[in-house]
Amino acid sequence: MKRDRSGAGPAWAIGVATALGLFLAGTPAMAQTPEGFNSTRPAERIEYWQKRLSEISARLEQPDSLADVRLLFLGDSITDFWTMGNNPWFPGARGGRVIWDETFGGRDPSSLGLNFGISGDRTEHVLYRIQPRSEGGLGQLDRPDLEPDVIVLMVGINNSWDAETPAVDSVVAGIRAVVAAVHARKPGAQIVLQSLLPTNEAARNRDLVIPVNAALAGFAMEPGASDHVRYLDLYPVFLSPDGQQNRSFFMDGVHPNEAGYRAWRDRLVPFLSGLKDRGEA
Repeated sequence: MKRDRSGAGPAWAIGVATALGLFLAGTPAMAQTPEGFNSTRPAERIEYWQKRLSEISARLEQPDSLADVRLLFLGDSITDFWTMGNNPWFPGARGGRVIWDETFGGRDPSSLGLNFGISGDRTEHVLYRIQPRSEGGLGQLDRPDLEPDVIVLMVGINNSWDAETPAVDSVVAGIRAVVAAVHARKPGAQIVLQSLLPTNEAARNRDLVIPVNAALAGFAMEPGASDHVRYLDLYPVFLSPDGQQNRSFFMDGVHPNEAGYRAWRDRLVPFLSGLKDRGEA
């Protein structure tokens, strides 16, 4: 999902114009209540991404320790929706909440996760969020008791809309900047740099997603990155036999549904286990 570069608000990336008004309003469509229509009562407009930001800020302001967090998930809506249950904009669609609770919700303390995904974020927005407060950012990685073993990162697809040129170079540069900033803040953590997922646009996949993923795979092998970055290629997991996006794994053209998050989990967990087995996490 993307937000315009002014930060004014998020928008569904592909083919969901019908739901756009509901999404920007930040609340699902609702039937008339016993007290009458919600449309007749004054209400502040709060975007979904603002709610997510408030939730993360509130968690960081709580005094209880974050020392038990072993996995920190960082990114945009695709990461954010790991913890979504019923999709409020598309009735019947579900995000990854069930899979998250099964796997990263604390049943296994060694896999306890914390989700810092915010819908609509581009790489520059993630950079602002993790920039230290002392340097003018939001300082979301400032807390010294937040020392995850692994930071699970996926970001960059939103930069492919309203893109700078050359688009591939811009997206890759932004992702590299996020990785560098994360490593600077949490040098003890391994960074699992995940590929971009296929979209439902063959041209976008061909011209941007696949070249970006190839560049990220190469980046993870560079001497300056190979000691703390591990590349996880998720792109094939989300393809159908014809090489196009497997739509049974998506609730729209970009965002995985519950089945998609389960497929992602089933690829991610063995990868994380491999890091542990090699003493890297």
